[in-house]
Amino acid sequence: MGKNIKFGTDGWRAIIAEDFTFDNVEIVTKAVAGYIKTKYNPSCPVIIGYDTRFLADKFAQKAAQTLNKLGINAKITNSDAPTPVVAYSAKHLNSAGALMFTASHNPPEYCGIKYIPDYAGPATTDITDVIVENVKKIQQGDESFLPEVTPPGTTDEFDPKPDYFKLVQELIDFEKIKQANIKIFFDPLYASGKGYFDTLLKEAGCDVTSIKNWRDPLYGGAMPEPREKFLGDLKKLVLENPSSVGFSNDGDADRFGVIDEKGTYITPNEVIAVLFKHLIKNRGAVGSVVKTVATSQMIDKIAKLYNVKVHETPVGFKWIGRIMRQEDVIIGGEESGGLSIIGHIPEKDGIVANLLILEAMAYEQKPLHKIVEELKQEIGVYYINYRLDLHLTEEIKNAAMDIFLNKPPEKVGSVGVSRINKLDGVKFYFDDDNSWILIRPSGTEPLLRIYFETDSNDKLTTMVEDIKDLIENLSMSGQAG
Repeated sequence: MGKNIKFGTDGWRAIIAEDFTFDNVEIVTKAVAGYIKTKYNPSCPVIIGYDTRFLADKFAQKAAQTLNKLGINAKITNSDAPTPVVAYSAKHLNSAGALMFTASHNPPEYCGIKYIPDYAGPATTDITDVIVENVKKIQQGDESFLPEVTPPGTTDEFDPKPDYFKLVQELIDFEKIKQANIKIFFDPLYASGKGYFDTLLKEAGCDVTSIKNWRDPLYGGAMPEPREKFLGDLKKLVLENPSSVGFSNDGDADRFGVIDEKGTYITPNEVIAVLFKHLIKNRGAVGSVVKTVATSQMIDKIAKLYNVKVHETPVGFKWIGRIMRQEDVIIGGEESGGLSIIGHIPEKDGIVANLLILEAMAYEQKPLHKIVEELKQEIGVYYINYRLDLHLTEEIKNAAMDIFLNKPPEKVGSVGVSRINKLDGVKFYFDDDNSWILIRPSGTEPLLRIYFETDSNDKLTTMVEDIKDLIENLSMSGQAG
């Protein structure tokens, strides 16, 4: 019963009908109910939201029924909704947190569930550890920790849009965006970002055209991921319409995608950097900046120019969100395409990220490609980023990590190692002050993820080859055995 429920960095995801079943959704919902019982007043409802995936709405209803049987009230969104919208509802509606049914940017055959506490950010490890332990208890037939059943709870539908729109309208200068007269294209990739980013702009009188703005659980045969690979149609529209820009979101709209006037994909690292500077320069934001270990040193360079403290966290927005709840953070971001800003919820919000790019363009009165170029000139470095995923045996993966952690190389390629960070995997900083390598083992498969950042293609080529050679030699020498 429920044997294959495995929680990752952001909840539990699995293939629909294989492991992601109604029975397993009931188990996870009960496990969350066990946590809620210890932390919240019984009168606080649980918010339930879902994205556009196959059966996501039905899984959400199953969770509501399960909570009701345990005497817990539920408030379920009246249609599919983005994760940041559901997260804000969890905070705004005096709830016991939210259950969000989404597999984010994963392929269409996946669904997922995550618990968002009432602070409106990702659940931290101390919370998910309790939920995972409760899952194990249920699997062993122990449900003694669950709330008493009398009286049964009720479920109400609600529309999360008006309150979220009000929040965003206070956060973003829509009048300035309107005056800038920018032609905007939006591709929500058939997912739950539809009717949010575009509707907010239309209500403000902006020129926005949407494509793929209807529900398709198969996502047009692709993935709901706003990477360059999946934004060909958006790019084509931008190139066909001079001086226009394009935006996208992932499956649950907590990630962003940006295409500039030249049809160039602006990387998440560049988006975070542009918005970091915009918030300081144009909005006078004061505080620190938070980034994960895999995020570009562009952030550090800007922070140095503007005398801002930098926090570096393990990979995963829950670590960024935790710091955002403790102090004023101008912007928190990760290279995988998530960010939030001061005055907003401590959760990734791809809708707000896209709107902020338009706001930055409106303030600067310049095309986006020029803003990005000027920023790179200001920090004096044109960074190159690359990620290498090496599929290895478990033995080779572990042996490689052992060497990188305990017998690290003194140099890689043509640059020497200046310091080492073991916050998440192992990260080597190099003495040119512009290069680093992060090596992280996957927790769920025999895979090493290796991130590179440097300032020249020649350096990158030699660094990648050196790392590959080191691991290949390890494999051939039999050190893993």
